Amino acid sequence: MRFVKLLFILLVMLVGAAFAVMNAEPVNLNYYFGSSELPLSVVLVGAVCVGAVLGILAGLTVIARLKRENALLHRRARLASQEVNNLRTIPLKDH
Repeated sequence: MRFVKLLFILLVMLVGAAFAVMNAEPVNLNYYFGSSELPLSVVLVGAVCVGAVLGILAGLTVIARLKRENALLHRRARLASQEVNNLRTIPLKDH
């Protein structure tokens, strides 16, 4: 399994290197405080990385909400279980 992972990583690196060689033309990147000339491959990889980080941050908000909801449901289940146990210990009165 480790060999397959290593092979996959090497394949991704080769594709990335080929991508960088094929997109080496410089482009002018204008941003709020100035501009700079960078290779197209660097700009594209940077844009993908920024998108990945923003996606992870958006996913973290959903995960945090779900964890909070899960904790609340665990608390309610524990209280319900305690109530059932308390009801089981109450002696029955026959009339």
